[in-house]
Amino acid sequence: MVESVRIEGVSKRYGRLRALARADVVLRAKTACALLGKNGAGKSTLLGIVSSLVRPTSGEVVFELAGGHTVRGPAIRRHIGVLAHASLVYGDLTAAENLAFYGRLYGIENPARRAAEMLDEVGLASEARDRPARTYSRGMLQRLSLARALLHDPAVLLLDEPFSGLDRDGADAVGLLMTEARERGRIVIVATHDLAPVAGRLDRVLILRRGVIAHDSDSAPGAALSEGELAARYREMA
Repeated sequence: MVESVRIEGVSKRYGRLRALARADVVLRAKTACALLGKNGAGKSTLLGIVSSLVRPTSGEVVFELAGGHTVRGPAIRRHIGVLAHASLVYGDLTAAENLAFYGRLYGIENPARRAAEMLDEVGLASEARDRPARTYSRGMLQRLSLARALLHDPAVLLLDEPFSGLDRDGADAVGLLMTEARERGRIVIVATHDLAPVAGRLDRVLILRRGVIAHDSDSAPGAALSEGELAARYREMA
């Protein structure tokens, strides 16, 4: 189990462009954290660095495991589930085939059964599960991608605009999955522009402005910021 994620002095430059500047954050188990900010603020860059898919210009991300062990670099990937802008599923495979394939890669026992469980959990309609993924709507692909991210029961869940393409029921279902993951001791980091599904579900809010963490708000679980409070902080700091 991952007990904490330490983001230590992390910066990222693309040539002369500064995407992220000396981000210092510690996130502990059983935490749901939102990354808020305008387009280009550095949210996706920070998520990419935490996932190890983007290499920082300086600084590092350290995962602290039970027993005092630490993990850095690509070795952290076994502990992470990622929902990115790209679906990362194969269009010619059905939902069940996609998840069974990833389940075998993760070494999951009985991947077909686990795939069926996850498709139920994310609410993908049963009549769609035997169709090629290339026939799916954006919302259906988003549900399948979330199932893929959760398939191996990761300790850290990274969600980049997870509510994109979802109707209100779908967005609420993803918000509930975030809460359940946090309650099971996971660390959830979500970059989003949609405040309603995350309101009341967060322990931490980071607002980025031009690559800098402009606001860092902690709250006790169950006492998280309402949608109105989130919107007010966002307008003030972003």
